[in-house]
Amino acid sequence: MIEPAGVLPQQAWRLDPDPTPGPAEVVIDVERLNLDAASYRQLREAHPDAADLRAAVLGIVAERGKMQNPVTGSGGMLMGTVRAVGPDSPLGLKPGDRVATLVSLSLTPLVITDGLAGWDGAGEQVPCRGTAVLFGRSIAAVLPADLPESLALSVLDVCGAPALTDRIVRRKNVERGRPATVCVLGGGGKSGSLSLVAARRAGAGRLVALVPTEAEAASVRAAGIADEVVLADARNPVAVGAAVGEQVDVTVVCVDVPGCEHGAVLATADGGTVIFFSMATSFSAAALGAEGLAADVEMLVGNGYVPGHADFALDLLRAEPGVRMMFEARERQTSPV
Repeated sequence: MIEPAGVLPQQAWRLDPDPTPGPAEVVIDVERLNLDAASYRQLREAHPDAADLRAAVLGIVAERGKMQNPVTGSGGMLMGTVRAVGPDSPLGLKPGDRVATLVSLSLTPLVITDGLAGWDGAGEQVPCRGTAVLFGRSIAAVLPADLPESLALSVLDVCGAPALTDRIVRRKNVERGRPATVCVLGGGGKSGSLSLVAARRAGAGRLVALVPTEAEAASVRAAGIADEVVLADARNPVAVGAAVGEQVDVTVVCVDVPGCEHGAVLATADGGTVIFFSMATSFSAAALGAEGLAADVEMLVGNGYVPGHADFALDLLRAEPGVRMMFEARERQTSPV
């Protein structure tokens, strides 16, 4: 049951999380949520106390039957074990499969049964117990045996970003008749670091990582995944433009704070492309800002899905020691207890 009637699950105010599978549905015993970065940041800033943060997430799920942050509109994804599969499910899963869902928690029916007692609120990954339901048009990936599950979950959470970056950079190389130049705003984060190496493998020329702090800059430099690492607050368009210098052909926005649209536009040359992967993006601000700057740039919404995106991202992690180092360092810093 969906409220209101007649809308798709992401748009719905409330979903029915009954864990009885329909003919095309899959029920998952949930073991961990991975909140998307924008949602987690907003919730953490609004609820700095861990108990309050847990209560906020539990309240959202209880009220809405899904984890959809009412401020950002976004959710995340989850990891668990397949409990039951409807006879008409097209997903190719079977009971006992260990999976990560590749669709947003904002459209996934969810029940939490343990009160999030094992989550200290210190990171985006939320150990929990409960059930979730996947629809016939959902997407899930069986977890790889060669990677720690929490590491694989971190990669799969952002796997749409590097896959689309690869596609756009290859297209831009052909359009420009030369290697495309690329800037990644938020190049020190999960989606940003994977997008940098995806751009390099796609044949990018100049590759710029823009980060907000010297600590992130040092991490990107140590990983060796960018030609230039520049510091600026992505919310300050003048600072972004000055830090990037010569405008680039492709700008990839991988930040978790609002207000970065105009800097991305200023960093991008006429005829270039901006890919927005941040759930904190205001698309009206992006469109009207580009108009006000008389910027002839293509703007794309990264929708999180490109065919083959999960395997593509996992293969990047396996093949790029610098990126794996960054992900593992992040795991050590924010590992749930």
